[in-house]
Amino acid sequence: MAVNLISLLIVIPLLGALVVLFIPRRLDLAVKCVALATVVVNFAVSVFLFATFRADTAEMQFVERAAWIPQLGISWYVGVDGLSLLLVVLTTFLMIIAIGGSWNAITDRVKEYNILFLILESGVIGVFVSLDLFLFYVFWEFTLIPMAFLIGVWGHGRRVYAAIKFILFTMLGSTLMLVALLALVFIHRGATGTLSFALTDILKTPVPVGIQPVLFAAFALAFAIKVPMFPFHTWLPDAHVEAPTAGSVILAGVLLKMGTYGFVRFNMPLFPQAARDYAPLLIALAIIGIIYGAIVSAVQRDIKSLVAFSSVSHLGFVMLGLFAFNAQGISGGILQMINHGLSTGALFLLVGMLYERRHTRLIEDFGGIAKVMPIYAAFFLIVMFSSVGLPGLNGFVGEFLILVGAFQANVWYAVLAATGVVLSAIYLLWMYQRAMNGPITNDANKNLPDLSRREIALMVALVVFIVWIGVYPRTFLDPMQASVTNLLAVVAK
Repeated sequence: MAVNLISLLIVIPLLGALVVLFIPRRLDLAVKCVALATVVVNFAVSVFLFATFRADTAEMQFVERAAWIPQLGISWYVGVDGLSLLLVVLTTFLMIIAIGGSWNAITDRVKEYNILFLILESGVIGVFVSLDLFLFYVFWEFTLIPMAFLIGVWGHGRRVYAAIKFILFTMLGSTLMLVALLALVFIHRGATGTLSFALTDILKTPVPVGIQPVLFAAFALAFAIKVPMFPFHTWLPDAHVEAPTAGSVILAGVLLKMGTYGFVRFNMPLFPQAARDYAPLLIALAIIGIIYGAIVSAVQRDIKSLVAFSSVSHLGFVMLGLFAFNAQGISGGILQMINHGLSTGALFLLVGMLYERRHTRLIEDFGGIAKVMPIYAAFFLIVMFSSVGLPGLNGFVGEFLILVGAFQANVWYAVLAATGVVLSAIYLLWMYQRAMNGPITNDANKNLPDLSRREIALMVALVVFIVWIGVYPRTFLDPMQASVTNLLAVVAK
């Protein structure tokens, strides 16, 4: 069974989507149940993958390789290591949260909605497990389609504008990445006489130092847009604010990580000299993003917009850790990808729950919510503290490791980035104080129902991991250590 685990993770959502396709449109409950069962089964498979993963090696595990287009050296080549394992598990887990969180929120075209989510899960997992450059690019582009439809059809207000902007920005970067990808393949063929898109093969052929900066920049642009790094972030607030709640959860929790993962999987090992040369620039942009994202978040009137801009700040921390080029920074960066997926995903889910009850997201329309929705307010407080980086919760571990790594690289990196921690506490606590505390100033807030059992179950699942990582992060840090050490050795060459 273990031999085909990776393919199983990709195929199960597609099979689920196929089953949903043949369910009569009027049977919405059956559609939801099949979709939920599908993502639960896929999560179980990913847990088995995690449980049987060997943490003592940097080698790719659960590898599957079969000829696909042999004339061009293209193959179905997938596997995981410590750099991708946690992202696969995060994806399967957040899909449960997304499908469960949409249970009552989506009443129109329920069948198509769930099919798109299942297809999206398959595509995202494909991105994280692909070891063939052509296969990676196919999955990378494939994820655009379902996400754009989810925003454009089930979103709010300017949803079509947001969907088109999302597609155009991502395609701009990925087009240049395709050119760089082909250049790598031909460089490898020129050196070996063999045409191959396999990452493991291409890594054995060093890219000439003179070409590295150009190819690094082409890949980096695609990934920086996806992260999104400052100043390529302008598509993100529109996509987040206009997307349906579950779409925002997956966009923040998983799709943004495709960008940061791309830097770790491709930019660093393929172009080590260029990575070292570009590091100061990328760190500078990351620090600007940390501070800029926090300041802009503080002035937002819409809670969802505030959470959206906070992602620019939090992903800046991830990029800072990755390009500190030490074990603490990279380990913290990878862990912070997971932490951001959990904490920001949970915040978007909570904002969506409030929107379902009040049909507004403006902070000024709330006040005193904790008095009528105490369970909701308690979960919001926990998740907010995890996002701030309170010790004992997941955000603290990731940010602490990143700041330690940044300090080792350059003291000023850590000093400037630490201001982002302070600013995040300011805008999140201020938002919580205005929305949750104080007197109930709006009559519409006096009879709001607290969380249902379904909503509580979703939040408990998220909080379990938020606390688990905060209290015992070793469970999640150990599997990545061998791969991080190997990556640093490659970059140091």
